[in-house]
Amino acid sequence: MKNEVPDQENFTPDPSLAERAVERALSERRSLYQDEVRRLIEAAFVLIERTGELEPRVGDIVRRAGLSNQAFYRHFPSKRALLVAVLDEGIRMLASYLAHRMSGAPTPTEQVREWMRGMLEQALSTEGAAATRPFALARGRLAESYPAEVAASEAQLTALVREAIRAGRAAGELPDADPERDAETLYHQAMGWLQSRLAEPQPPDRAEAERLVDFAIHGLRRGAPRAVRS
Repeated sequence: MKNEVPDQENFTPDPSLAERAVERALSERRSLYQDEVRRLIEAAFVLIERTGELEPRVGDIVRRAGLSNQAFYRHFPSKRALLVAVLDEGIRMLASYLAHRMSGAPTPTEQVREWMRGMLEQALSTEGAAATRPFALARGRLAESYPAEVAASEAQLTALVREAIRAGRAAGELPDADPERDAETLYHQAMGWLQSRLAEPQPPDRAEAERLVDFAIHGLRRGAPRAVRS
């Protein structure tokens, strides 16, 4: 029987027992830290919804989460850093909700319409308004401290409508639309309306929201005005 000589150049030894022990300890700590972060974010969510304020006290957050100040500052250098993480989690949930609404639309143009309706619903429904109001009204303050993080979170929303506009252009439904520019425009239209209406004591009218949706679709169908040559 011939002895097999391992290929020394491609030979990778199995982790040692010591290395396995380190990996096991790191894995356990990672799981613990992920749980702590989840509990802090969930606690902040609950307090913000209950009070309608974006700035719950750190003491109230850790008490609600069943953790300590040490655990809080292990993961977040400041309360505002936690609030950016809470904002990101909220945007992820909103993106999932919008994607679900859009998935039932028969055409790309109708997908855009459902995206706009889903965005505006955050001010129309009582539950959505309670969850969205603190973040919509304080979004500028968070973006001042963490501009890159806030922009990356919001990009999840614009990506959905950008792809729908791109599909509409390819299908000939929106031949003059500009996916990149128009996705940003629609986002700012929706957010501007949300911020304005969420600052008012009375809930907005659905007919008003639907007019804004129609206005957005009309603008996409017309495309950008052509430059006038002198």
